[in-house]
Formats: sequence, C-alpha cells, structure tokens
Amino acid sequence: MGSDSRSTLSLDTSVQYVKGIGPKRAAMLKRIDIETVEDLLCYFPRRYLDRSHLSSIRDLKPDQYATVVGRIYSTEVRRGRVKRFIVLVGDGSGFVQCVWFRGIQYMATAFKTGETVAFSGKVTVYRGPQLVHPEYDKISDEGESDPLHTGCIVPLYPSTEFLSKIGLDGRGFRKILKTVVEGLSGRLNETLIPSIIDRHGLMNYQDAMMNIHFPEDSQKLSQARLRLKFEELFYIQLFLALQRQKRQTDRKGLVFEIEKSRIRQFTDSLPFSLTGSQKRILQEIFEDMKSIKPMNRLLQGDVGSGKTVVAALAMLVAVDNGYQASIMAPTEILAEQHYLTLHEWLETLGIRVALLKGGQKAAEKKEVLKRLADGDIDIAIGTHALVQEGVVFKNLGFVAIDEQHRFGVMQRAVLRKKGSYPEVLVMTATPIPRTLALTLYGDLDVSVLDELPAGRKSVRTVWRSEGKRQAIYDFIRDEMKKGRQVYIVYPLVEASEKMDLAAATQGYESLANEVFPDFKVALLHGRMKAEEKEQVMKLFKKNQIHMLVSTTVIEVGVDVPNATVMLIEHAERFGLTQLHQLRGRVGRGAEQATCILLAQYPLSDDAKKRLETMTKSTDGFVIAETDLKIRGPGELFGTKQHGILNLKIASLVEDGKILEKARKEAFHIVEQDTGLEHPENKILYKTYEKRYQGRFGLIEIG
Repeated sequence: MGSDSRSTLSLDTSVQYVKGIGPKRAAMLKRIDIETVEDLLCYFPRRYLDRSHLSSIRDLKPDQYATVVGRIYSTEVRRGRVKRFIVLVGDGSGFVQCVWFRGIQYMATAFKTGETVAFSGKVTVYRGPQLVHPEYDKISDEGESDPLHTGCIVPLYPSTEFLSKIGLDGRGFRKILKTVVEGLSGRLNETLIPSIIDRHGLMNYQDAMMNIHFPEDSQKLSQARLRLKFEELFYIQLFLALQRQKRQTDRKGLVFEIEKSRIRQFTDSLPFSLTGSQKRILQEIFEDMKSIKPMNRLLQGDVGSGKTVVAALAMLVAVDNGYQASIMAPTEILAEQHYLTLHEWLETLGIRVALLKGGQKAAEKKEVLKRLADGDIDIAIGTHALVQEGVVFKNLGFVAIDEQHRFGVMQRAVLRKKGSYPEVLVMTATPIPRTLALTLYGDLDVSVLDELPAGRKSVRTVWRSEGKRQAIYDFIRDEMKKGRQVYIVYPLVEASEKMDLAAATQGYESLANEVFPDFKVALLHGRMKAEEKEQVMKLFKKNQIHMLVSTTVIEVGVDVPNATVMLIEHAERFGLTQLHQLRGRVGRGAEQATCILLAQYPLSDDAKKRLETMTKSTDGFVIAETDLKIRGPGELFGTKQHGILNLKIASLVEDGKILEKARKEAFHIVEQDTGLEHPENKILYKTYEKRYQGRFGLIEIG
C-alpha cells in the first residue's frame, strides 16, 4: 500500500496491506495476535525515551540503573577464559562497553557500526563503565536523523528475536505505526460515552491513540495512558457486570430449606468450635442457598482457616434437600484428604461419601459411577475426573471447587452443567490481591475467612544458608525427641542434569540412613501410586512416621496438627505463593511451629525479595500482593488461559484505583440498563460486541 492510499486504512484492514508489512511479515505478526490495523494500533510502546531522562556516559555511577543513547563505534566477539560479545558505545561525553555472555551468535549480528542505540541496564565497572546484558532499542541507522535530537519523546516497542530478524525490531514497529497513526488521523470513533469521559476528565479516544504512540509532550502521554487504561479495565468490568446480570435473570437457582437442628447435630459432633468468621460466612452462604438467584460465591481463606468445614455444612444442606453435592480438587492427594475428612465427619449422619479419581481401578470406578447415576452417593469428591464424559449425577445441586485457579474455565463450566445449574462455591487458600480478584472473579460474591481457629500460633519463619545445615539438623532432632513431626520439602523428585538440585529421593536416603537413623523417615512424591501415598499419609497422621521427606505434593490439603517443623530445601527455587502454601502445612496445632527456608547462593534479586517477604509476614494477602509485583498476574495464577487478563496497557499491580473507578461505572451502567439498550449506551454495546464478544464469550462461571 503506497502512502497516497493511507486514507483507505480502516481498523478492520488486514495488516498485510499496511505499508512496510506485506504477507510474510503479516504471517509473523499473527504469531503475536496482530492481524488487523486495530490490533496494530493497540500494540502499545513498552516504554519511552525522553531526552530529560537520559544519562550521559561520563556521569554513570556503579550500581545505578541507567539509560544511555549513543553511537556504536565497534563490535567484537572476544575469546579468552570466558567468551563474550562487546559493543563500544560513545555519546560525546565518554564511552561505555555493553557486554553479553549469552546469545553471542545472535547478538554478533544484531548491531552495525554507526547506528544510534539506546541501552538500559545496571552499571558495573571493569576497566571502565559497563552494562552487562542491557536492554536495547535502535533509534536510527547511520546517516538517518536521530529522532531524539528533534526533541520528541521516542516510543520503544516490544519485539522478539524472530520479529527482529524480519526487520520488526523496535525501530521497525515505529516506522510502521507512524504510517498507521497518520493514516487514521481524525478517523477514530469514540469508544466511551460522554458522561464517563466528563466525569473522569478523560482524553478523547482519537487524541489518546495519537499520543500513546507519538506523544506531543509528557503531560499528553500521561493523559493518554490514563484514558486507555481506564477503557481497558472498564470493558473487562462491563463483561463481568453483564455476566452477573445474565446469570441472575436468565436462570433461576435452586431454593434450599435450612434445617438448623441438623446443622447443630453436625457442629456438635466436631472436635472443635466454629470461629466467628466461619459462622458469618455460613450465614452468607445459607442466604444464597435460600434465594432463587443462583449462588456464585468465592470463598477465600488463608491456609488453615477452615474452608473445608464451611463447604461440608453447605453440602449437608444440599443433601438434606434431596440433592447430590460435589467437591472438585486439583490433585489426587488433596481429593483423598477431603474424602478422608468428610467421610469421618459425615458418615455418622448417614451421608454417603465417595471418591472418584483418575488412578482408580476400573471395577471400583465403574461401581462409583453407577452409584452416582442411581443417586446412591450423596457427596462425590474427585479431581478433574469428575468432569470427564460418562460421569452422570442423578441430581447435582451443589458444587464446591477447591483451589479453583488451577482449573481451566471449561472444566468448571462442564462440572456445573452436570446438574441443572447447581449452586457454586469456589474456594481458594491462595490469597488473591483485591485488583486480581475484581478482574478474575468480579462477577462472584466474595467471602473472606479472616480468622484462624482458636489456639493457633503464627509460624516462625527463618532464612538460612548451607553453612547452618548442621544447626538446623540439631534443632530438628530436638523437636522430634519432644514427639513432634517434621516435613522436609524438595523441589524435584529425582536428580536433574539441567538443574543442580538436591532431589527428594537422594535427600531421603541420606536423612533416613545417615542423619536420622534413629527416627522413622518416609518419602512422599507425586509419582508414587495412590495407595502408597495414602498409606504414608495415614502413618504420618498417626505419628508412626516422624519425618516426611516430600516434593510439593503436600502444598495443599495435608493436615497434621503434630507437625511443627518444615525445612524447605532450595527455597530460592519456589514461588512466593507456593512457599506460603507449604508453610501452611505446619502450625496447625497448639505448639509453636517453625518454617526454615534453606537457600543456595548466589541468589537473584527476586529470590532475595521472596525470602525476605516470607520471614517478615505470615499475612497471605501481603504475600500475594508482593508475588503479583514480582511475577505478574499471568504467571501467578496461570491466568493466561483465561484470556481475560491479556492486558495491553493496564497493570493490576499499579492501577488499582483506576480499576475501582472503572468497575463502579460499569456495574452502575448495567444496573440501570441490563441489555445496554438505551440510545446513550449504543457506543458501549457496539464496542463491547466488536472487541470483546469473541474474547469473553466462553466464560460461564468465575
């Protein structure tokens, strides 16, 4: 497409017709979900170069994070004890070496002498200032005018190795987007209604799109970012508001009667009293169950706060009303734990509980399936085996989904459809930061169990290095002599050539035979047969095993009040939420518990931050917020599968206040106009339908 035909560009035009792209580059862009001009327009810069924020090379200080812009004077691959690739960069005030020890083959072809490039990284000193493995963005070629020297703010676009190879590096994107932005100038329709724009003082859509790519000044850039963040979060919240409205008007939920004497009979039989928090949340759940509106509630409770007993009481109500209930857990060991607990609690009340899991013998499975279909089982507990074809419930009325972020959207929807839209209680022991909860589960009612059972003490957490191993073993021996039990957790099952980690199997041999031969030590890992795992856990619960050497299969659902010590080997390899989940396995009795994080050096900055956070806080929400900042939402909750969190500009870490405002607007609009049929909401309906219908259409629940 020539520059004279830019006026023919529309948002729906295929990118292959944009000047500078063509079919080959279009095929590559499809790999990063860019197919239309609108997709390209929404490919926002990851950061910007502003002359006022650059450092002169002569002013660089060690350990400072700096961005320098300079001309490339030379490049070389230097051999020696360690092979490296070096680029010499000068900016008129001095020279800095940019050094790479990895990816040398690719880097050696990435730069040409005479190019102007921005390099960003931490400054170190070795025979002068250095930037090791810096980020870089090409600003211009030799002979080209340098846009920085024209005084503007330069957008830097994300790229990848495969895109850079076909000329779509940051500079290539800048050229193409210049064409697109100029081609669409004055022709972008508004996507928000005037009342929202006025109420929040937002920039109009046309100006926001122009200034996000090629800002006139830093103030306009700031206004453009605010506008586009608000819009992105608003449409996600609009989807959630429409979902909630649809569920409440389209489908009538089941109506349950609450038999208080039966509930009292159950609670009186328990060896503990319910906390105030559990009683409050049960009241919320019972109100949902009595109402004709379908229940869709998220129950958040930190490790050990007593979610299972809440779910058990809700299931008891469903069974007493003539329905079946089900609880779905992400792992066999957690499903088995739920089965043992619920069976023990409920069998005295005449309630029939059964377990369904992938590893069951065929005859046993067939029998469970038959009894489920006939209605001879009241409560089914299982893994994703519950959603497989061939699993039929006679009359499913209540579904609890545990550690729900581990299940895909479709798995949850399938389980729900096995009944006539049963009540749904979604449970998680992973504390979810408020911004993430409002985005992932914003159409659910949220209950938080914020009180630990009486007598529980906070777990003491310490971070130690390899040099303290003998002192740690002495401490563990003293605890076991007092009759307490211990977990030792390893990240791998068997030695890996790729990662130099102590494996659980080797650790077990050493601990059982050399370090603690006078105590009973057992091994537990995910590759063992279900019966073996069950046997080990039973013996550990009965205190016939003193030390359990395990992989992370014990992360959720294992409850042994007498276990007071957990040693986590290679703690630097674990995520923060996972460390917190593991720590929750101790401190479940009245004695003081200790969690020891044994880390191998050297440590990355992120690993240090995780270990420091663990030693300072036992508050799951503080830990989840920190984890969100370190890892981002996609990694943290596997939310890449949801589609809903494919955020292009907003950040759940930084934009909580914008999210709250956007949510308030979206829910208010849907309350007033449930189908977005009012003339003033036509813009919202059209934008939602065009942009989001395909993306969000599948999501039925949570």
